[in-house]
Amino acid sequence: MFKAEYIFVRILFPFISGICIFYFFPALVYIQWLTLTLLVILLSILFLNITYKRFYIYRYKGAIGILIYILFFSLGGLFCLLNNESLNQNYFAKTGCNYLKVWVENEPQQSSSIVRFKAKIVSGYQKDKQISLSGQLLLTVKLDGLKPIKLKYGDELMISVKYTEVEPPYNPAEFDFKAWLASQNIYHQAFINQDHIVSTKNSVGNPVIKMALNLREKQVARYRSLIKNDEAFAVASTLILGYRADLSKETLSAYSKTGTIHALSVSGAHVAIIYVVLDFLFFFLNKNRALRIVKLLFICTLIWGYALLTGLSPSVVRSAIMISILITAKVLSKKTNSYNVLAFSAFCQLVYNPFLIWDVGFQLSYLAVFGLIYLQPKIYNLLYTEHHWLDKLWSFTAMSLAAQVVTFPLSIYYFHQFPLYFLFANLFITIPLILMMYLGILVLIPSFGFLAPVFEWIINFTNAVLKWIANLPYASFSSIWINLPEFVLLSLSLGLFIYALTKFNKRFLFSSLLLFVCYQLLVVYDDLKNFHQRKIIFFSLRKNYAAAFIHGKEAVLVSDLNSKDKNYNFSIEPALTQLQLNKIYVINFKKDTVLGEFVLRNNQIAFFQYRILLIDENLNDKKMNGKATFSSIWLSGNTKFNLSKMDVDIKYKTAIIDATNKDYKIQILKKYMENIDTDVHILKKNKAYLVQLTQ
Repeated sequence: MFKAEYIFVRILFPFISGICIFYFFPALVYIQWLTLTLLVILLSILFLNITYKRFYIYRYKGAIGILIYILFFSLGGLFCLLNNESLNQNYFAKTGCNYLKVWVENEPQQSSSIVRFKAKIVSGYQKDKQISLSGQLLLTVKLDGLKPIKLKYGDELMISVKYTEVEPPYNPAEFDFKAWLASQNIYHQAFINQDHIVSTKNSVGNPVIKMALNLREKQVARYRSLIKNDEAFAVASTLILGYRADLSKETLSAYSKTGTIHALSVSGAHVAIIYVVLDFLFFFLNKNRALRIVKLLFICTLIWGYALLTGLSPSVVRSAIMISILITAKVLSKKTNSYNVLAFSAFCQLVYNPFLIWDVGFQLSYLAVFGLIYLQPKIYNLLYTEHHWLDKLWSFTAMSLAAQVVTFPLSIYYFHQFPLYFLFANLFITIPLILMMYLGILVLIPSFGFLAPVFEWIINFTNAVLKWIANLPYASFSSIWINLPEFVLLSLSLGLFIYALTKFNKRFLFSSLLLFVCYQLLVVYDDLKNFHQRKIIFFSLRKNYAAAFIHGKEAVLVSDLNSKDKNYNFSIEPALTQLQLNKIYVINFKKDTVLGEFVLRNNQIAFFQYRILLIDENLNDKKMNGKATFSSIWLSGNTKFNLSKMDVDIKYKTAIIDATNKDYKIQILKKYMENIDTDVHILKKNKAYLVQLTQ
């Protein structure tokens, strides 16, 4: 039932299933039940092992296999629940303590006068009594302009803070910041001024991580002193050291549109290049078994040191584990199975941190390596050439195709775009990437600083070529939005199609085509629905107003934000791109406008049968008489208009209060609407208000 060569492949799937299910159903009672289940299964397996021959247990291998699957399913669920800090009895948010002792758990990220970091809670103070607490807090600090505090990993702090739960996404297609932080075990956040922080002058945390971060800081400083161009410095720091430098939007876009964004994150390819260098440098230790073991220890230590230096990203840890196992097996003359090694590395990472299963880098990294192991040899064998360099070129092409094909569904699901010239771009970047890795490491050695200009030139040249490729016609297909059912169908269809071609199986090929037809039907349905859509989206914002009046593939956006504003990009643009709009007209309240079925005139908006009365500062201290019926009134601009003096013949069904009103004004308006029994929608820290218009 369980072949030794695939043991970790087989147990990984139930283990992951347990993590995924209990991630969404966290409860203390499940910990007790899962612990009891594990105990019963382990005792059962022990009993079956003792009585294996006596009761002819070998006849029931299938039942034993199921028992082992349940064991690892329960183990995955238990690890997931134990990793969830919000379930702890002493979780800080359960106590209500506002005075906390914390320490800086990661490298603080500073932007202008704002610094953000993860704070690990140590203890709290309640009625002059210190109590032990647990949990993490995303802390944002407003720095003092004259004497800004300098924070590092491990710094212990006393803080006075009012924390809140991380807010969910309020608008359609908005990035789910709450879910993203939850996958890092963070459920609360806070914003404080620097004067709410007192340093204890103590330094805690892992001394090895602290040493690695200090070393990286020195290496980044060396790059800064040797590399003049800011963009080249940012690429070098990110590429070699995993340092989160400020790359320009243009450069990030170029790497993203060409499918080479993986080169900007320290990944398995980087670790493999490091291994090749180390294997060459220690070639003199290949003379006998004892020296080969010494070489193994040297290489593993240096590879894990590099992984630590670059921040222990999932892809780097995966590569370090796999290389460590493979070279250990080589030295000890043991056979290895690539699938089993890959599954073992994933199992190890998930045991350490079960929430890594939701990390996009983790998912893409393991899928890409699976593609290289399974699909790359099959693509490579499709073409044979005796020419050495053509063979190398085809080998790199097969690698790029394999990685891109298996990650294709996940990439468009997360990033909503597909690079058309990925093959050409990845072939181009292969040699520059290797040269940048070698030179980048050499430049960090004091005697080789003279190579910095060459290193900088290669980076600038690579960036320039990638930008040129990104600007070619049809460089990428963007705004590709698929939902979860479509993603599942596309993934299954692609997986069955690849398997059918490799095994020449007509049944799997037919199943693949059937699933793809189902996927296409869903896509066509979505397109038809978008083509005939009539709706209004009133967006929920912090301090601004925005409403999109959508008809088919066109929309009129009424807002005081422009398309370059960060709030527009975060809260509004995703919803508009998801709806596949071809044309968007952006206007504001100040000018009367008529665009097709949309009419804005005299503080009134008409869109098909939906009519809105706009009450803003233009109506301050004015009276409103007459007879009219509106679908909604829109209260904006902290209006001073007295609603109680509105003519009784002016009727409306709902009230919309946007975020341009002050908080106190919002509460006054809300209370008034509740008193007259009118539905009210507040567009601040609440879900966006969606109006579906029938045709």
